[in-house]
Amino acid sequence: MSATIVGTLIFAVGGLAWAMLLVAFFVTSSALSRYQARAKAPLAEKFQKGHRRDLGQVLANGGWGALLALAYAFAPQPMLFVAYVGAMATVNADTWATELGVLSKTAPRLITNWRVVAVGTSGGITSLGTLVAFCGALLIGALAFLAQFIAGDYHLSFVICHLLIPLAGLLGSLFDSLLGATVQAIYYCDFDQKETESAIHRCGRATRLLRGWRWLDNDWVNFLASVVGSGIAVGMYWIFGGR
Repeated sequence: MSATIVGTLIFAVGGLAWAMLLVAFFVTSSALSRYQARAKAPLAEKFQKGHRRDLGQVLANGGWGALLALAYAFAPQPMLFVAYVGAMATVNADTWATELGVLSKTAPRLITNWRVVAVGTSGGITSLGTLVAFCGALLIGALAFLAQFIAGDYHLSFVICHLLIPLAGLLGSLFDSLLGATVQAIYYCDFDQKETESAIHRCGRATRLLRGWRWLDNDWVNFLASVVGSGIAVGMYWIFGGR
């Protein structure tokens, strides 16, 4: 329901081009969350939430995009569409990296010090995860170019959509990993002796804060990453877009 509300808002004020990118994110992320579900099931206790998206997750991934769409309704500037594409490229890249990166045959390494960590550890990255993150962002860039073609209103060139936007999305997702490795709230369940992103472990017991800022949960990390990816896309557009 919450995804429908956000999607309807973005479609109403942004139009088809904006809505296409949001739909692509929700469809692919939902599909990938179910891919190899049995293999990923043991890792569920590490994450704050499951594959079902509640209001917090929807706002974390689509909230910044919705705000940009509202701004576009009052001031239809091309730069706002660039920012939106960058935000959606980031959340799509991060979701693809999370859902597929955990299936990597090689152990993840912490983005800050390159130390080998357990699969599912916040801030851990793999070559596979990085590659699919770029691919997830590339899909958004390609769809943005296609959406412009359908609408007949071009702001982003082929190179920007298929190279710079994917790079912005990848960098935004890596910023997400950086937050996860440094300041995101990580808890510890003394009963099961396991780390988790949730203040209440899957066993139903309260956990204790192990590191990070208590208020900075995974939803806030995703939201901030989308803002950063959005800003990177705008910066690249100004530098290389000739505008």
